[in-house]
Parts: sequence; C-alpha cells; structure tokens
Amino acid sequence: MTFNEKYKDNALLIKTFNFALNIIDYTNELQEQKKFVIANQLLKSGTSIGANSKESQNAESKADFIHKLKIAIKEADETEYWLFLCDAHSEYPNCKRLLNDLSEILKILNKIISTSRRN
Repeated sequence: MTFNEKYKDNALLIKTFNFALNIIDYTNELQEQKKFVIANQLLKSGTSIGANSKESQNAESKADFIHKLKIAIKEADETEYWLFLCDAHSEYPNCKRLLNDLSEILKILNKIISTSRRN
C-alpha cells in the first residue's frame, strides 16, 4: 500500500506528502547547481510540514493536535521564506508552483486549527 492509497481521505496529508516529494525534486535541482545551503534548509523545512501533519494524526488531545499543526505552520512559514528568496533571485530555478502549493497547504492548516479551536 502506498502513502496516497492509505491516506486518500486525508487532503492535508496527501497535499503535504506530494509537496514534500516536489521539494525533494526542487532541492535536488538546487544541489546540482551547487546551491547547497538553501537546498538543505528547504529540504528540512519543506518535508517537515508533512511529518508534523502526520504526527498530529496521533495526538493525545485536541490541544496536542493543534500544537502539532502549529509546528507544521511554522515549518511552512520557514519554507515560504526560502522559496521567496529563490523566487526573487534570478539564478534560482522557478518555484512558483511550489509557492502556490504551499499557499493551499497553509490555508488548509489554518482552517483545521480554527475549526478545531471552535469545537
């Protein structure tokens, strides 16, 4: 069974997993261009979003669930910063699709947290 098959009903996990795969591809491209520092930063923060979202699925309480998703948002914010740098610099590969995907993920995370707080 694949990740996408196992979590097909969880839009957040699917989106963050696929985003992580795209981050891996993008950072591989950066490493080929010897842009190691930003590649490493992006690889860590960009894959952490999904890892923290996945971890939230086994939260011990609602507060723990929200806390883990807030960590995912922090990682997403860091990833957004690195991608904005790449987007602003002419010598870096295009990352607009990653920025668009990340925007969707942030909206989902924020919606889940706001809904969880109300319930």
